[in-house]
Parts: sequence; C-alpha cells; structure tokens
Amino acid sequence: YDLWPHKFTNVTNGVTPRRWIASSNAGLTEVLDEYVGSDWVTNMELLKKLEDHQYDPILNEKIGETKLLGKHHLATYIFDNLGIAVDPSSMFDVQVKRIHEYKRQHLMALWIIAQYLRVKNGVDIVPRTLIFGGKAAPGYYMAKLIVKFICHIAEVVNNDPDMDGKLRVVFLPNYSVKLGELVYPAADLSEQISTAGKEASGTGNMKFMMNGALTIGTLDGANVEILNLVGEENFFLFGKTESEIADLWRNNYDPKHYMSTELWEVVNLVNGGHFSGGDKDAFNPLMDNILNHDPFCVCADFSDYMHAQDRVSESYKNTDKWNHSAVVNIARSGFFSSDRSIRDYCDKIWGIS
Repeated sequence: YDLWPHKFTNVTNGVTPRRWIASSNAGLTEVLDEYVGSDWVTNMELLKKLEDHQYDPILNEKIGETKLLGKHHLATYIFDNLGIAVDPSSMFDVQVKRIHEYKRQHLMALWIIAQYLRVKNGVDIVPRTLIFGGKAAPGYYMAKLIVKFICHIAEVVNNDPDMDGKLRVVFLPNYSVKLGELVYPAADLSEQISTAGKEASGTGNMKFMMNGALTIGTLDGANVEILNLVGEENFFLFGKTESEIADLWRNNYDPKHYMSTELWEVVNLVNGGHFSGGDKDAFNPLMDNILNHDPFCVCADFSDYMHAQDRVSESYKNTDKWNHSAVVNIARSGFFSSDRSIRDYCDKIWGIS
C-alpha cells in the first residue's frame, strides 16, 4: 500500500434488482413500472422519481398492499412447511443472515424474551412475527447453540396462549436464495444489528431496503450508507459506534455494569430453564459468555436496542408514515444495484468502458 496506494480502492457491494425485486416481488414491480417506467430494472437511479410522489396517499397505500401480499405468501410457506400460523397483519420483523456472534442473533433473541415478559406482565405491545433464518458453520459451537436457543424460545412463545395475537417466533430451516425471494418482499423491519466495526458490508440490508423494509441497525457495514441515503427519520439507529466499542475495551469492559433490570430478568429466566424444559444448564455457555466476556458487546447495546425497538413499535402504529418511509427507502436504494458496483469496478479498478 505504501508503494501503490492507488491500487487500493473501496467498491461498495450491490445486489441485482432483476432477482431481488423484478423476479421475487411482482406486486412491487408493477407499482414501480407504473410510477417510474420499466427502465428502472437496468437503471435503478430512476427509482428516485418515486420521491415526486412520496406524499401521494395512493402510492403509499399501494406500497402497503404489496407488502401485505408478500407477507401472505411467506405466511403460507411458514404454515405449509412448519405448521406455524402467523398473522400477516402483524409486523414481520426479520433477521436472516449467516449465524455468527458478531451479527448478534442472540441480541434479538434476548429482546424477544423481554417482550414475552412484558406481555406476561400485562403490557400491550404491537403484534410481531419474529423471523430468523441462516446457517452456522459446521464447527461453530456457539452459533449452533444460538440456533437452538431461538428454536426453544419459539417453542415456548408459540405454545403460550397469552402470546396469541401478540408474538410468534419462526426459525426458517435451510435458508437459501430461493427462500430469500419469499422473505425480503415480506419484511417490514430489517434487523441489521451487528457490533459496530465488525461487518464488512452486508447485502441482505440492501435487499430489504429495495423491497421497502425499514432498518433497525448499528453504524456498521452498509448500514452507514443506508442511513446517509434515507436519513435518521427513516432508519432506527441504535448502539455504540466503532470508536465507543474500542473505548469500552480500553477501559476493561465489564458486561455486568451494563445490565439493565430487564436484561437481568431475561437472563434469570433463561438460566432457570424456562426455555429448555427445566434444564438449567442448556444455555449456560451462551449466558456465561454474555455475562462474563461479552466479546460482541450485547450487554452494552441491549438497553439502546430496547429503546429503538420501542420507537419502531410507535412508528408502526402510524401506517401512513410507515408506508411513506418505505417509499423513501425504495426510492433511494438505487445506489445498491450491482450495476452501480460493476460500473465502479470498471471506472475505479479495471479502467475499462
């Protein structure tokens, strides 16, 4: 690098709109064709024309209808393959990606238990269907334990009558591109909650954005660019920044100092065997890791994540405002087209036309 700095150039990832909108989301494709013309498929910058209509109630309603259609398709798949009945009128809150501690599927799982406890304590919540998908590396013990943890939470939540009409938890087995084509059009909320500084870019966040999902996320990977594009009013930002994470470790980070009352209640419920048929040791390695080491700062970010999720719930109650934010996300997603990525490679790396 010292000799040839010009040879080191960043190119942001992109994903193809042909597969991730045109092929997988017929309803949205129809709306986009109507409002911006069909050429957006090979020139996603044209989607910016949607902003000319962003306050049009008819457009916002149509975007909401395409989302509901996607949710019905995924709900049918879930029932046919897993036997779990989910409500398409609930918020579809989705985290699909490789299972890894830094991506923090366990942060979302712990938050679900906090929501479970809220319902048990008589608190009214916005109904949600919580959907996970992804695969763990064969030898990655902790990642596999996280998958088991999510599945056990799902079993308890989905069989509790108190959760009817409130919470459903689904782990989609054998996650694949084909399944992704069902998932992205159905998502209301995109979970991009990795520890700041750990994600190189990510592409799932782009697929969600293109399909009108709003993002809850940290300042990590392509989330940074999504936030810059859509603005804080259309993005649910939380968590410590990369430099703040570094400061934690410089100051001998102790996870227990960041444990809120709600998080302690969650951990105690897990350690008591509530989600493991009374087996108090089932998830000890996971809980001990969080309490005593917490290499990916779950405890440090948990309270802020809770507050951000409460903001999500409040926003979701206002359907018109939510749909408007969805339109803005779609309209500004053109930057993440693979066509732009390839053009950047041609211009900045390969020097070809």
